[in-house]
Amino acid sequence: MHLPDLIRFLGELEENNNRAWFVMNKPRYDILRAELLALVSGLISEIARFDPGVAHCHPKKALFRVNRDLRFARGRPPYKTTFSAAITASGLKKPSQGGGPAYYFHIDAQGQMLVAGGEYRPPPQRLRAIREHVVDDAAGFSRVLKDKKLIAVFNGLQVDDTLIRLPKGFDADAPHQSALRLKSFVAWRELSARKLRPAALPGLLLEDFRAAAPLVKWLRAAGPTP
Repeated sequence: MHLPDLIRFLGELEENNNRAWFVMNKPRYDILRAELLALVSGLISEIARFDPGVAHCHPKKALFRVNRDLRFARGRPPYKTTFSAAITASGLKKPSQGGGPAYYFHIDAQGQMLVAGGEYRPPPQRLRAIREHVVDDAAGFSRVLKDKKLIAVFNGLQVDDTLIRLPKGFDADAPHQSALRLKSFVAWRELSARKLRPAALPGLLLEDFRAAAPLVKWLRAAGPTP
């Protein structure tokens, strides 16, 4: 994927976030979108070697649209200024739609890339199931938390987004109490895509996703998404 071209396009889109500019530059977008699709197709095939659960994820469905849904974002610019994708076993991207644990990445207009694995802000019913899984499989969750690659790449789970108290229905002596207060079960890291050689991008993403695989698989074992 031609990262300099992508970052340049997203930067210009951020400055000219309107339909007229986008229509004029649609051929550039189509080329970059096709490159993203090819990247994600290859990633799915390679991830399936260590996580067969994603083998049937459809590449096109893994890509997020550039168009913003203005029904829920009135007054905001019509286009997103990121290229992003979420690879899941369900083939669904969004947590609210039951996407489940994902291998996710995006690149923004500033050339920053975020790489992540897990579930970000799952809906209440799903979050409840994950928390119950933490209690029922405390030993398995401990192994995930101690996984050397997860720690080395992501420094473990993100712990900033938490409840003040334990959620209702969980005992004061329940295992992993700090984790039970999490609103997301996700690991991520950020880096500059400007410094990357385009040829290095697939390998970098693949190795990060390999590090996130224990978390993604453990979350999938919490049961089917709603």
